[in-house]
Amino acid sequence: MLNRGEEFSLPEIVDYELRRELLRAKKSQGLKRLDELKQIIAYLPLNTEVILLAAQFWANARNQGKPTANNQSLDGDVILAAQAKYEELKGYSVVIVTTNTKHLSFFVDARKWQEID
Repeated sequence: MLNRGEEFSLPEIVDYELRRELLRAKKSQGLKRLDELKQIIAYLPLNTEVILLAAQFWANARNQGKPTANNQSLDGDVILAAQAKYEELKGYSVVIVTTNTKHLSFFVDARKWQEID
């Protein structure tokens, strides 16, 4: 897909979730590959606007009876969804590629790899 000109980004919340597990498991090769990935695709840092949008997503989901995690959880899904929505609001077409489409598709376009053409 990169060869076809598709653009990919690594959201900071995804880097965090991957990195913490790689560090815990002492997987230095995985950490190296994650760092190398940031040289190939764009890195989307968190910012205040994303966090404010994530808080709104979190509250809206609970008010609609559709929480994506327990109330004490940081809830990385809403942070990831907010990062994607923030990019959409800047005019980009965004799809989150994930195995967790159930929660993420409540907020943004989320699909499995097999569904991407």
